[in-house]
Amino acid sequence: MIFHIAKKEIKEIGRSNAFLWIVGIVAILGCLSVFISHNQYQTKQEQHEFAREGERARWLGQGSKNPHSSAHYGTYAFKPLFALSLVDPGVEKFTGVSVFLEAHARNEAEQIAAADQTGLSRFGDITPDFILLFIIPLIIIVLSHQTVTREKQDNTIRLIKMQGVGNFQFIIGKWLGNYIPVFLLTTLLFLIFTVTIAIIDSSFDWRFIIAMNAVYLIYYAIITCITVSVSALSKNAGISLVSLLAVWIVSTLAIPKIASSYTNAEYPYPSRQQFQTAVAEDKQKGIDGHDPWSEASRKLAEETLETYQVASLEELPFNFDAYRMQKGEEHEAQVYFKHYENLKEVYQQQTQVYQKLAVLSPFLPVRFLSMSIAKTDYSTHWNFTDAAEKHRIEMQRVLNTNFAENSKLGEWDYQADASLLAEIPEFKFESADFGETVQANGSNFFILGLWSLASVGFLFIASKRL
Repeated sequence: MIFHIAKKEIKEIGRSNAFLWIVGIVAILGCLSVFISHNQYQTKQEQHEFAREGERARWLGQGSKNPHSSAHYGTYAFKPLFALSLVDPGVEKFTGVSVFLEAHARNEAEQIAAADQTGLSRFGDITPDFILLFIIPLIIIVLSHQTVTREKQDNTIRLIKMQGVGNFQFIIGKWLGNYIPVFLLTTLLFLIFTVTIAIIDSSFDWRFIIAMNAVYLIYYAIITCITVSVSALSKNAGISLVSLLAVWIVSTLAIPKIASSYTNAEYPYPSRQQFQTAVAEDKQKGIDGHDPWSEASRKLAEETLETYQVASLEELPFNFDAYRMQKGEEHEAQVYFKHYENLKEVYQQQTQVYQKLAVLSPFLPVRFLSMSIAKTDYSTHWNFTDAAEKHRIEMQRVLNTNFAENSKLGEWDYQADASLLAEIPEFKFESADFGETVQANGSNFFILGLWSLASVGFLFIASKRL
């Protein structure tokens, strides 16, 4: 009987003009969002490749040059574009796409898209994730809010129960009948996403988009459970609709905003000025590669002379100026590591608070999972900036070592062969694979599972009170 009830519900939904209009609107919005996202992705990809190739050519085109001058000349590390950013751009427009790698400084990511947008951009972009996260749950509410109240108001529920249908069977049938159209609509949208991604990236790991599809299907199953339950507990369709719209507003708008405000207040980041001041103070406590007269530099000179058993720096088998600059780079790298680890600790603390607050709304774990699977979350950005810093440190080591081993003290006119520049490989960033992504989101999957169980329990309670 469950499938008969579901079949009847699907037929009634299919006959509804509202459903046909909604499907048409969602299909148009879905295609439009994919078209816009695809064009933006293609444009960004072309710009990325042009900038990457041009920057590599600029770096290699320096010719014979003093290695430390090349270190100050610098180069850029570019964050690669990920195919699923077409579906969920996440925080990409707020984090920057390139980092300038130079001597003595760890720079922030540049080219932040949000900085170039007008005030109108705060009203949101038409992206697939907006449709998936906000529009489809609203569609579920509009279509299903009267699924049980209609039967009660028309007194047809008594006829159904006279056929020997239990309350829970009836509720499950209603849930299934309302979920199947949403399942088909979501699958259609992800089929469009899959085809589009296949065109732009033939090497894509399809487990990611399958996982994202599964996450959203579970999300919609939860929303459908809540909608059917509220419909079963409401006296009429009007009360059911108002109640569900209130739930939608609170869960998708209010709770995420409250969670964000509370988290930022509880674990605030230091201001840029505070951060830069703290870094500058710690830098002064160690070696400055360009200041041979500082206490730290003089101490390093004394220790080096003692180690090599020579009377003067000129007698060392290497250029002490370059050696001192490398030691300065190592000290500064430790300073940057310390302070960026402090920033990451704040991020981890905020993430833990978000994960705890995710029990208040299924929207939060789905939001975090979607961005993480698409590789457009803050964790991926942190990993990118860390990888860029490791590349910068290695670049300085290669250049300073060459300078030290092939010149003597004071030989600032030394020029390394142009082949030295090619010894520094082009920056490559390897993002987390599928297994690492799943493991990192264990808490979000667990909370989503709890919401699934809770929504089924709510459905069972509603059937008892039917």
